Amino acid sequence: MIQSRKRVVFFVVASLLVIGGGYWGLKKFRAAPPAVAVDKPAARTSSDTLYFPADAPQLAFLRINPVDAFPEPLTDGLNARIAYDDNYTARVFSSIAGRIVKITAEAGQQVKAGDPLLWIDSPDYAAGASDSLKADADLLRKKEIFDRSKQLFDVQALALKDLESAEADWRQAQAEAQRANARMANLSSNLVTAADGKYILRAPIDGIVSERQVNVGSEVRPDAANPLFVITNPAHVWVIVDLPELLLGKVRVGQVISIEVDAYPNEVFSGKVTVISETLDPLMRRFQARCDVNNSLHKLKPEMFARISPILDSKSRLPRVPNAALFTQGLYSFIFVEQSPGVLQRRRVTVGLQDAEFTYIKEGLHAGERVVTSGAILLNSELSGND
Repeated sequence: MIQSRKRVVFFVVASLLVIGGGYWGLKKFRAAPPAVAVDKPAARTSSDTLYFPADAPQLAFLRINPVDAFPEPLTDGLNARIAYDDNYTARVFSSIAGRIVKITAEAGQQVKAGDPLLWIDSPDYAAGASDSLKADADLLRKKEIFDRSKQLFDVQALALKDLESAEADWRQAQAEAQRANARMANLSSNLVTAADGKYILRAPIDGIVSERQVNVGSEVRPDAANPLFVITNPAHVWVIVDLPELLLGKVRVGQVISIEVDAYPNEVFSGKVTVISETLDPLMRRFQARCDVNNSLHKLKPEMFARISPILDSKSRLPRVPNAALFTQGLYSFIFVEQSPGVLQRRRVTVGLQDAEFTYIKEGLHAGERVVTSGAILLNSELSGND
């Protein structure tokens, strides 16, 4: 009985404690002030201008770059490639078959006309040299026989037919010597016999060895498909472009062009159209045009891809911005220009030529101003939302 009463009392006390704790917690929850969410710093607006504090997180998502001026093009950029200027390039072949025993020129090496490139051991050259010496010796001997025969004939000590036979032998030896010497002259046009019986292939022009396609021990032939060396003056290169038929009327010989390559994205090279083919390629439907470029800094390399644009006027230059910097509202185009750190102004511009990557601005922007090139659409949304 006593045990039962103790259990009832314990149960009542526990219930009172639970009810009291719940009431106290509810009272405290109601009395606590509501939590305030911390927002990002909002931009202030004034007409077409956004003002951001220096620590605004929105600025981290923007890319702002200064604007450069470029020559105004006539057309969109055309795909082209850099090529050797054949007027300043020599492709060196061997004029005789043989085996290379020594090489003294390396790719990238500066050479002068007449400098040795490699030594070649050739039985054909040795046979040609021997034939030339024999022909010269035979000619000398036949000439002496003819001279003696003529003297004997003059004193009537020799028959006419013997004199004619001696003269015929001399003429034949003369022809054979000319043939052998002509062959050696052809073989030795760029070769000079060395002291050890080998001959040396020499550089025909001044320039830089841009390609070397042989090694010691290689066999060379005069009818090889590829040259042993390519020597060029890298200050002069060509730009080869396949011109669409629709643009033939906009490009002429002597016209100035601008050239851009991926290796130097912010640099424009200048060239001039020198040749436009007279015939249309029936497969590609293109006219091939050739442009001369002054490459004095050696930045342009043969076989690099390039983009060229015919220039309207070499003195006329327009600001150029990436296409991502532009956005439209209705019929007009706009950009955001940085007035000062954190102050971005929406500005209406007049657009000129637009290609796949860049847009030329005719009015509303000047070279040197800083433009938002990434994030302009987000800025415009924020500006419109605060209007």
